[in-house]
Amino acid sequence: MAGKPKVFVSRRIPDAGLNRIREQCDAEIWPEPLPPPYATLKDKVRACDGLVSLLTDKIDPELLDAAPRLKVVSNFAVGFNNIDVPAATSRGIAVGNTPGVLTDATADMAFALLISAARRVVEGHAYSLSGAWKTWEPLGHLGQDLFGRTIGIVGMGRIGQAMAKRCRFGWDMQVLYYDVYKNEKAEKEFGARQVDFDTLLRDSDFVSIHTDLNEKTRGMFNAAAFRQMKRTAVLINSARGPLVDQKALTEALRDGVIFAAGLDVTDPEPPAPDDPLLKLPNVVVAPHIASATVGTRNAMAEICANNLIAGVSGEKLPAWVNPEVEPKRRR
Repeated sequence: MAGKPKVFVSRRIPDAGLNRIREQCDAEIWPEPLPPPYATLKDKVRACDGLVSLLTDKIDPELLDAAPRLKVVSNFAVGFNNIDVPAATSRGIAVGNTPGVLTDATADMAFALLISAARRVVEGHAYSLSGAWKTWEPLGHLGQDLFGRTIGIVGMGRIGQAMAKRCRFGWDMQVLYYDVYKNEKAEKEFGARQVDFDTLLRDSDFVSIHTDLNEKTRGMFNAAAFRQMKRTAVLINSARGPLVDQKALTEALRDGVIFAAGLDVTDPEPPAPDDPLLKLPNVVVAPHIASATVGTRNAMAEICANNLIAGVSGEKLPAWVNPEVEPKRRR
């Protein structure tokens, strides 16, 4: 393997990307199902030129300082909240992510959560398996209608637009959105109307979160936000867990402040087995699987591999988080 750049891959990713990494690099792949502990990860990257990381890996200044040869961190995700990007940039380390390819898969999952929570599908499934189902019940398991209702999209980026498209053309919903930027494409194509956050909460039958996680959005869905929502409202989060105050959400669901929630992300992730949220009948919790289709994960793996190989070769990354690092990159 002499002459090949040394890289560490912090979890097994699909062969669509992993095979290329193995061909081009001297690669060590973490074999365990759980992520490497922080101390182990720091030790593994000491002599590496490149790192493939996941959202579960904390890439902070201390870890970066332990890896003087590191040229690139290729994150197997669209988000990169796990990486201290300014710290990487100041050290001449390129950072890549995998955007674009999971838009439709994530929007599909968001809508799956919406219809499952609104129509109490998971609750009904558990009821059927429990042996409690004795007859057809005229007043049993009543959910919320979807057709012609109002969807509130928080964050009208690519995934938010894909969700709006499904709701508008599939279920004839009215589309409201809250975003710091005006989205003329969404307004023209889906009849979306930009409103302030309070109006969106008040007027939406369903609220679907698709915004970035930052210090302004962290915890934006709190007890005060839930009190503004309709008692029949359904909250969907397929973005990032910390956007929602989970304790406040648990209380809102328990007390009937809102009707139901569908979550693909939680805070922490995963929640503890005894977390009160998991005991509630009116929440659907998926294990962060919005991008979990064969085609999507293969495409993510290919982009991740291409970012890694470009990074260790000193070339421009196909999907670059910090292109401003180019003039001072490690060579």
